[in-house]
Amino acid sequence: MDERLKRQLDFALEIDKEKNILRQTHLSEHGRRENDAEHAWHMAIMAYLLKEYANEEVDIAKVMLLIHDIVEIDAGDTYAYDTEGLKTQKAREDAAKERIFSILPEDQKQELISLFDEFEAFETAESKFAHAMDNLQPL
Repeated sequence: MDERLKRQLDFALEIDKEKNILRQTHLSEHGRRENDAEHAWHMAIMAYLLKEYANEEVDIAKVMLLIHDIVEIDAGDTYAYDTEGLKTQKAREDAAKERIFSILPEDQKQELISLFDEFEAFETAESKFAHAMDNLQPL
């Protein structure tokens, strides 16, 4: 198998673990907790549907809601009110970002790290809109 394809498929298999990360929010009309993959999918659809309400024009492809929680495979989901977890969140997520995205071919690794870092920096119209969707989705 081609090395590039193997790395891409290995990454696809790795991110399947996101389905096992449970969040604090519950699914509507069900008692179970939402997982990170469901959260990301739901936000991506919401972002597409609600992009007209962004404060600035956004490149919906860069809103990157499908990758922002991948680091939680290693770092875990840090609850917004977990004061102890918040102290180490960035370090845990940086280590996870490096390990998980390094599975990919170098060009795709750099592209996803760049998108992840853009989301975390909260400076662009896309990252601000993505954060708005991340805050709105649990409601």
